[in-house]
Amino acid sequence: MKKDVVPKHGEQKEPLSGRRHFLKTTLTASMAFAIPAGVAAAFRNTKRPIKIGLIADLHHDIMHDGLQRMNVFLEAVDTQRPDAILQLGDFAYPGPVNKAVIDRFNNAHDTALHVIGNHDTDAGYTTDQCLSYWGMPARYYTTVVGGIHCIVLDGNDTGSPDYTGGYPSYIGPEQLSWLENQLKTIEGPIVVVSHQPLAGISAIDNAEEVQNLLATAADKVLFALNGHTHIDLLLKVQGIPYLHLNSASYLWVGDQYKHGSYTKKIHGAHPWISNTCPYKEALFAFLTIDPNTLSVTLEGRKSEWVGLPPDRLGLTTYTELTLGEEVAPRIRDRHILRAKR
Repeated sequence: MKKDVVPKHGEQKEPLSGRRHFLKTTLTASMAFAIPAGVAAAFRNTKRPIKIGLIADLHHDIMHDGLQRMNVFLEAVDTQRPDAILQLGDFAYPGPVNKAVIDRFNNAHDTALHVIGNHDTDAGYTTDQCLSYWGMPARYYTTVVGGIHCIVLDGNDTGSPDYTGGYPSYIGPEQLSWLENQLKTIEGPIVVVSHQPLAGISAIDNAEEVQNLLATAADKVLFALNGHTHIDLLLKVQGIPYLHLNSASYLWVGDQYKHGSYTKKIHGAHPWISNTCPYKEALFAFLTIDPNTLSVTLEGRKSEWVGLPPDRLGLTTYTELTLGEEVAPRIRDRHILRAKR
């Protein structure tokens, strides 16, 4: 079975099935999961709750209202006052045309973190431009937020032996070696962040290899977090939770389900919107990690579809997911239970 990929704009989307890989994971349908008991020791230097504002897949270059969606998120940031903000890729092309939305994000917080998505280098843009315009230290890196070590990966490596076409989705040997060293040397609690999933639907080509590596540090890894899939999904592999954070903007449905959700003027200026089911309001979330209670909470946000919802379109693309559950205009609140000591 061919691996799932997220298509280029205008390319027909393949079904997000990946049954053989998906069935190797444990889907967590409930609102909660337990964090590893061994993580308690890793919290010894972290004394206060740490909060991070999260937004994924803004796709400013597809949407007509990307800056407005970013502004709504940053208004919430002003209220919530997190320790950092993080965008999970497919953000805004790294060039002068998007300076307003890039600067708005970067200037909103002293710790504004970025992940490179597969679409961020569309239209001739480059990884180096992402690093420069966004202010990233490297395409993959580790940063510390209030005692929490965030390992940010780049899932856009080439050279996968299992590559079958479409966008690269792979963590290459050099990056894997770096990751292994980070997991061995970091003592504090770890959150692993990527654009492409490391587990579940549309996972990277060598997902199992990365999962096995993360499992060697399961006593320190709190969870892994990704964007890319535009769904609201939580699953667990080898005891480590993997969270898919929904898009700020839309569900991609492709040419087969092309339709109008806005005015003709908007669609004329932004033609790729017709390949989506947009969310009425921006979706984003705030993640709080509390070392005192060994708990992690995710405060999400609900919206509505603009125009016809996926079920009215007869969407059959998401064969392993449920419309209205994982495929929905929302990011659910989630409560990660206290670990047993």
